[in-house]
Amino acid sequence: MPEEEKLVNYYSCSYWKGKVPRQGWVYLSINHLCFYSFLMGREAKLVIRWVDITQLEKNATLLFPDMIKVSTRSSEHFFSVFLNISETFKLMEQLANIAMRQLLDNEGFEQDRSLPKLKKKSPKKVSALKRDLDARAKSERYRALFRLPKDEKLDGHTDCTLWTPFNKMHILGQMFVSTNYICFTSKEENLCSLIIPLREVFTRSSSLISASPHKSLSSESEGERQFNLNDNGIPTATQALMTMYRRRSPEEFNPKLAKEFLKEQAWKIHFAEYGQGVCMYRTEKTRDLVLKGIPESMRGELWLLFSGAINEMATHPGYYEDLVEKSMGKYNLATEEIERDLHRSLPEHPAFQNEMGIAALRRVLTAYAFRNPNIGYCQAMNIVTSVLLLYAKEEEAFWLLVALCERMLPDYYNTRVVGALVDQGVFEELARDYIPQLYDCMQDLGVISTISLSWFLTLFLSVMPFESAVVVVDCFFCEGIKVIFQLALAVLEANVDKLLNCKDDGEAMTVLGRYLDSVTNKDSTLPPIPHLHSLLSDDVEPYPEVDIFRLIRSSYEKFGSIRADLIEQMRFKQRLKVIQTLEDTTKRNVVRTIVTETSFTIDELEELYALFKAEHLTSCYWGGTSNATERHDPSLPYLEQYRIDFEQFKGMFALLFPWACGTHSDVLAARLFRLLDENGDLLINFREFVSGLSAACHGDLTEKLKLLYKMHVLPDPSPEQEEPDSAFEATQYFFEDITPDCTHVVGLDSRNKHGVDDGFVTVSLKTDKVGKKSSQENRNYLKMWSQENKSKAKNTKDLPKLNQGQFIELCKTMYNMFSEDPNEQDLYHATAAVTSLLLEIGEVGKLFSTQPPSDTESSNSCSKAIQGQLFQKKEQHQYPLEQHKAFRDSLVAGEEEAAGTDSALGMQMEDIKLEDSSPRDNGACSSMLISDDDTKDDSSMSSYSVLSAGSHEEEKLHCEDIGEDTVLVRSGHAPALRRSTSIDRDWAITFEQFLASLLTEPALVRYFDKPVSMMARITNAKNIRMRGKPITSASDYEISTMSG
Repeated sequence: MPEEEKLVNYYSCSYWKGKVPRQGWVYLSINHLCFYSFLMGREAKLVIRWVDITQLEKNATLLFPDMIKVSTRSSEHFFSVFLNISETFKLMEQLANIAMRQLLDNEGFEQDRSLPKLKKKSPKKVSALKRDLDARAKSERYRALFRLPKDEKLDGHTDCTLWTPFNKMHILGQMFVSTNYICFTSKEENLCSLIIPLREVFTRSSSLISASPHKSLSSESEGERQFNLNDNGIPTATQALMTMYRRRSPEEFNPKLAKEFLKEQAWKIHFAEYGQGVCMYRTEKTRDLVLKGIPESMRGELWLLFSGAINEMATHPGYYEDLVEKSMGKYNLATEEIERDLHRSLPEHPAFQNEMGIAALRRVLTAYAFRNPNIGYCQAMNIVTSVLLLYAKEEEAFWLLVALCERMLPDYYNTRVVGALVDQGVFEELARDYIPQLYDCMQDLGVISTISLSWFLTLFLSVMPFESAVVVVDCFFCEGIKVIFQLALAVLEANVDKLLNCKDDGEAMTVLGRYLDSVTNKDSTLPPIPHLHSLLSDDVEPYPEVDIFRLIRSSYEKFGSIRADLIEQMRFKQRLKVIQTLEDTTKRNVVRTIVTETSFTIDELEELYALFKAEHLTSCYWGGTSNATERHDPSLPYLEQYRIDFEQFKGMFALLFPWACGTHSDVLAARLFRLLDENGDLLINFREFVSGLSAACHGDLTEKLKLLYKMHVLPDPSPEQEEPDSAFEATQYFFEDITPDCTHVVGLDSRNKHGVDDGFVTVSLKTDKVGKKSSQENRNYLKMWSQENKSKAKNTKDLPKLNQGQFIELCKTMYNMFSEDPNEQDLYHATAAVTSLLLEIGEVGKLFSTQPPSDTESSNSCSKAIQGQLFQKKEQHQYPLEQHKAFRDSLVAGEEEAAGTDSALGMQMEDIKLEDSSPRDNGACSSMLISDDDTKDDSSMSSYSVLSAGSHEEEKLHCEDIGEDTVLVRSGHAPALRRSTSIDRDWAITFEQFLASLLTEPALVRYFDKPVSMMARITNAKNIRMRGKPITSASDYEISTMSG
């Protein structure tokens, strides 16, 4: 495990491999489940990432009553004989949940540093992480039980009794204390509960806590139409839309209004006895009143109270107005979708047939999209929000929407509606348990998956008549999601006989649609609103009416045993299944899209995608150079959702790319990263990554060489980026003889801004003229190459020419690629021959593109330029040995030599003197290699090469080892060039010349034609990532057993 991985706890247990149990220890860390055993000389190890777990359940068998089963996509693992299986399983559930949240939201685990320290007298030591996770679990249960804000943390709880004035009794229960609330719940379920915000407390003693239970929420009279014009001039509706469109005349009186009046009186009596507002005593009687229907005039107030939205609104005054102000005039994808759906939101209701209601709906939805960009806007939010606006003021509707999306219906309204899919799985399980006779039929028809999404996402608002659906919403705010499950089961149970006779899903949907359309609310005082979602046609006999209150009572009688904690357990099980299924679907979509663009097989692409995503996720919890949320955008296409930065790419390059060898690997990775990063955002997505890897591994000889060529012809980074001075500038700094128009050699190592500061001189490419326009040129080159990749007919003539500085870097790259190859010597010699040939080709090419050189310059100025760039005459420049060694070290690219050889080379190169010979008439040169024996016997030479040119000894072109690089030194035909022309700006070669020259050397052809076993590299990469070392004999997820 990496040092950053944090152990939470470990437990003694047995792991079953086949039929043999192995006693050992299971280690639970933030990101992994591990098992280790060492018995009778045999060692067993198991490593499983939490994000790979598809199922986690506690089983009971006849032989072992307590067993935990852990399933991944490829295997199943069984653990038993735990000392405390409940604690172990709860911790496993919690860690798996954190992993699923990471897959869903791309959020890593952050430890809570605010936990109090353990007392010295604590009975046993518990890790800080274990205490943190325990505290999180308790706080989550506490918040869910009392509908408190998401940031509320439980400080402690204790047994106590509560004196209830309404029945003059002490009720036994538990008191919970957190930062901002004191809460109570009775031991007997639903007997009594109480929530006291500390902001409401005015006296407190050791034996008594007093609060104001009669604080009313309503301040405006019912019939007023008021608008609050705040300081910023942003109008927001301060009345519920329903009250604006219904003015009740005194003469209007009928039995329905009488019943509504009686309901209002019953609630007022209840408030007088149990208190009104957030501190109200909530009892069984409260729930009974809700099931009978909340009066129209009190609906908004009680929705706020039961949902807990009242607390968030009270603690965030002015928040909504500020959000509206910030979001006004802003446009993005969410606002476009909102505008499209505004006129589809309850269009049958008069409140949304004019601009006032539409504008209020727009403001609430846009404000929430800006509050929570991870959700933004999702279809069905408009329907729910429009109903909230009918009964609550605009700000209240906003906080009700917050409570729905973030607490009561978690993950429902995101891009993949994960929460609704999870609850769909829970509903299937409940249907199997409670309506077994119908379950198989519904599964065959595939109806459950269809109905549950539309029912759950809109809380039945889109499938029932409006006046009946709001009663469902009343019960939902009071009792939570269990009401929706109960009601859905009751609807199925009421239609069992008809559904069993259905032949297809269309017929089943028609049966259910007609039934839901017939659900009526006879107590409703609302004018009849036409229901636009009806599936009923005119020529079919109407379905008998079903009373909504009778249906709800029936659901409580038959399915009231469903408990909230049971639903949470089932949700966890389904969440693992749903998220992993979505991940598999995403992977299949990516592979299906990209498989035609590359030479990889489907299996290889799936494994590469898993590695790529794992690299991204790893950075979330082990750190990275860029923000993880910036690298994951769920709104992008699947191929572009996960992106990696250079640090991550560098690690994957070293593991997967065949050209990664030695210390030069990072430099090569940087070049390839720049080439693949087409949009210049310093991140590459999976498609870009695979395109580069495919060309390097499965491309033909021409494609591989073209990729290598492109990596070096790419213009250098723009001067705005942090980069060191050129090596030539660093050397000339001492002599103040710098000519600005020349091309320099510049370092890639950004540690030293000035080469003279620490004695280091680094080398890469930098062209002064390119510096001003390199950014634009970069984009042009990348655009051209991306278009070239898309076209089938690739025209190599479109590639830019390689200048001399870039050619030097290409030569260095090729030498370093072979440092670990078995045919190292042959490849070095072949590269030297190609280098010499290309130098001569470049010189000849100058004759066709420029004027002939003067008498003082000959066609070998290229060699002189390189010579003048890397050497200085000792008489003129005192080049310190330390600086020279640093310069040499900066060019190291994988060739390993003995320390004695390095020292000898350093001394030899310090004493080098370049002497000029008189010009000769013989300008034509032929190149040949020095013999292998000479190279091997000369300890002062590296294994690179020595080139000779011409037939005379004094005309030989020597290739000497400078900083483990090939440097061509030629006995000149002319005096030494000035330092300002150290690199010949007219010298250039084309890709065709590079390709043709390389094809003359069989050793290089064989090297680049050599097939690459991608699966072997992937397996090795997975093992290194999982175990920290290459293991080719075992899979990531299998137990490896070695003899001790």
